[in-house]
Amino acid sequence: MQIPKPFLGAVGGSFVLIQLLFLANMSYLYGSAFNDGQRMKALKILLVDYDQSIVGQSLKAAYTQLASPGFPTLIEHSSTDYPAANDIRESICKGHYWGAIYTNPNASSQLSSAIASPAAAQIYQSSGALTYVWNGARYPSYAQVVSSSLQGLVQATRGAYNAMNGTTAMSTANTTDTYIAQVLFDPIGAESIDIKPTNQGGRFYYNTVTMVMVILPQFFFVMALNGISAETNILRKLSLKANIALRLSLSVFFTFIASLCMSGYVWAFREDWGTTSSQFALTWVILWLAMHLNFLIVDSVTSVLPIKFMPFFILTWVIVNVSSTLSPFELSPGFYRIGYAIPAYELYQVLVDIWTSGCNPTLYRSLPILFSWWLVGIFAFLTGMRKRVFSAFVESREPSISGSEKV
Repeated sequence: MQIPKPFLGAVGGSFVLIQLLFLANMSYLYGSAFNDGQRMKALKILLVDYDQSIVGQSLKAAYTQLASPGFPTLIEHSSTDYPAANDIRESICKGHYWGAIYTNPNASSQLSSAIASPAAAQIYQSSGALTYVWNGARYPSYAQVVSSSLQGLVQATRGAYNAMNGTTAMSTANTTDTYIAQVLFDPIGAESIDIKPTNQGGRFYYNTVTMVMVILPQFFFVMALNGISAETNILRKLSLKANIALRLSLSVFFTFIASLCMSGYVWAFREDWGTTSSQFALTWVILWLAMHLNFLIVDSVTSVLPIKFMPFFILTWVIVNVSSTLSPFELSPGFYRIGYAIPAYELYQVLVDIWTSGCNPTLYRSLPILFSWWLVGIFAFLTGMRKRVFSAFVESREPSISGSEKV
């Protein structure tokens, strides 16, 4: 059996191109997280010392022991920059910092009193010495890293205090008193504040698989729509305006329902996540916008790109979008900041803003970028529809032209 050379050439070309396609895309995806453990120092943590005494000194000493490329960077500001704890929370909400830790006022004097007095020791709470704050809804997996780092810092602060002041405290304290002994055992603790607790099991899907689902349903429906249009000859039966109106109406209705379904399963599996019905509606709206712009882009690409090359576009488009949302840009090589211009990244930023009631204020950037993509999609869609209808009419005339030539 002799296999035709054109077949072997085509198969060989496809073999090589598909291997290169997956190699390039997965290299791009893996590259976004390459050595991210050594970039944790890029995550900034705010430090404010309201105490200005031994507790604050212990906290700073603990950080010098933990400081490394794999530990977030503490940036100290004076209490005049942040007069109240609410100012610290607001700074985290605005995205200036990934978290914050601060010493509470008079923490050292309260600790000293507890060591010196059984009555004070009895009411002393070590968790009143420090407070740390973070936002659990902002990249949940990395928010947990920030929280764990702050917990480790609190433990190190306790150790630093014992190293700096433990011997002196032990020598002067009445260690036979149970309450004082308890204070000496646990002198410094912390209260933790999670701005938006996000502990449900599905939280890890929001910036990963969910971003893929914004694109894939549009691709499947466009492919089905193209096949049905070819079988029914709808492009030749209707005028250009009618075809545009029909296809645009279908795109709006399909993405309207698809975004409702996505919002539905996010809410159905939110467990005890504290979200409201108004947040559901806003989630639905922004998902519709993202899905519709993806529909327009995919539809316009199918009008110019042969079907055999569509997997190359779709896989690349999916990987580029998902890579922009997998991890914070601070932890990726600088090149990946191109993701600021990618729809999925801006969609995720808007979703976090919705879910945290405005505690991720990027709408000034995210909404214009998303609407710009939508406008580009509309223009590309109209251009593609013109090409589709024109090509359909040309094809319908070719048989009659051939027939007249035979006559």
